[in-house]
Amino acid sequence: MKVTAPLYRLYEARLLRGLDRARLPRHIGVIHDGHRRYTKSAGLPDLAAGYRAGMAKFEEFLGWTTELEIPAVTCWLLSTDNLTRPPSELEPYYEVLIGLFERLPEQVGAEGFRVGFIGSLDLLPDELVAAAKRLEERSARGSRRLTNALGYGGRQEIVDAVRDMVAGLVAEGTPPDQIADHIDADMLARHLYTADLPDPDL
Repeated sequence: MKVTAPLYRLYEARLLRGLDRARLPRHIGVIHDGHRRYTKSAGLPDLAAGYRAGMAKFEEFLGWTTELEIPAVTCWLLSTDNLTRPPSELEPYYEVLIGLFERLPEQVGAEGFRVGFIGSLDLLPDELVAAAKRLEERSARGSRRLTNALGYGGRQEIVDAVRDMVAGLVAEGTPPDQIADHIDADMLARHLYTADLPDPDL
């Protein structure tokens, strides 16, 4: 490995120089999946070890997006559906996420990320929410965006967007019987959690 690692770095640098930056994605979405399968296939001692391996790969992935100058990354860390899993699976995951959130400010700050969260944080343990808020506060500047979906559900996002739209229309004085006439796909898109980001293209 000592001989091949420098050669691989040279090969990697050559590939990076040859990339057409104009054709790279502007927003990459990542879904964390397969921790349990990986834990079993790799013969790891417990789920926490599998979760830690997944987070280490995610941190490495963020470095790759920095090398490629990808301006936006959205990471789906935990869905509302995942919250129905047993405590024996969720509690170690929460602990690993807290550790990730404590490590990330140094990396994301150096890589120019501003960190944000979307989802129903009120469904999550207080300690995890506090760690997420500390990460957000410590990583509030940067020209690139890292959005973490935590306690996220697509249906809930649509409900929240529609509520926001209707509230805005009512505040503008739109008569109740005309509200539906003002709602279309473009308006819905403007009220989604990530309305200020381009749609993920990878």
